[in-house]
Amino acid sequence: MSNANRHYRYYDLLMASFVTVLLCSNLIGTAKVGYVSFPFTLPLLGDNLSFGAGNLFFPLGYIFGDVLTEVYGYARARKVIWAGFGAMIFASAMAWVIVHLPPSPNEPFNLQVQPAVEVLFGNTWRIVLGSIVAFWAGDFVNSFVMAKMKVLTQGRMLWTRTIGSTVVGQAVDSLLFYPIAFGGIWSFDTLLAVVIFNWGFKITVEVVMTPLTYWIVNKLKKAEGEDYFDKDTDFTPFSLKV
Repeated sequence: MSNANRHYRYYDLLMASFVTVLLCSNLIGTAKVGYVSFPFTLPLLGDNLSFGAGNLFFPLGYIFGDVLTEVYGYARARKVIWAGFGAMIFASAMAWVIVHLPPSPNEPFNLQVQPAVEVLFGNTWRIVLGSIVAFWAGDFVNSFVMAKMKVLTQGRMLWTRTIGSTVVGQAVDSLLFYPIAFGGIWSFDTLLAVVIFNWGFKITVEVVMTPLTYWIVNKLKKAEGEDYFDKDTDFTPFSLKV
C-alpha cells in the first residue's frame, strides 16, 4: 500500500534532524581529531587510537535512518537521504567559497581569523568526496537492508534489522570513506585499524541506543498511525517518488 498521499506530523522534523546531525558531523566533527588511550593492547588497534571527532555523533544519522525506514518506508527514507546529500554538497561548496574568499585588509580581525577558517573548513577534495560518496552509498544500503529485513521478519525483532542494517551500512561507509580520503597517505595498517575501529564503534553506538530506538519507533508508529512494509517498493536510489 502506498503512503504517497499521507501527511505525517513528525516526518519533516525527522528530516531536519537527520540533515542537522549529518552536517554537524561532517563540518564540525572533521575539524578535530580525538585520541583514545587503552589500558590494554587491542588486535590491529594497539593501545591508542586517533579518530575524527565527528564519529562521536555521525552514528546518530544511521539511527534516524533506521527510524525513518521502519516507520515510513524506504521511499520516504530515500527522500531524506537525497536531502542530506544535497545539503552536504551545498555546505561543501559554501565552505570552499568562504575559505577562498579574500579577507578584507581593512579589518585586521579577518586577517587573524583566516588561518583558523582554512584549518577548520578547508578540507581537501578527497575528504569532501569521500564523505559525500560514503554517506550516499552507506545510507542507501542501510535503508535497503532495513526494509528488506522488516519484510523477512514480518515486523518482529526490530533489533535484528536496526543492528544488522548498521553492520552492513557502516561497513560500506567506512570502506569507502577512508580509502578515498586517506588512501596513499596513511599506511595500510593504519587505514585498516581506523576502518575497523570506526566500524565497531558505530555498531556499538547502535547497540547501546537500541532501547531508545525502540521507544521512538513505537511512539512514532502510534502517533502517525503508520507501520510501513516495503513489499512492492521500487528500491532504486535514483528516484524521489513515494
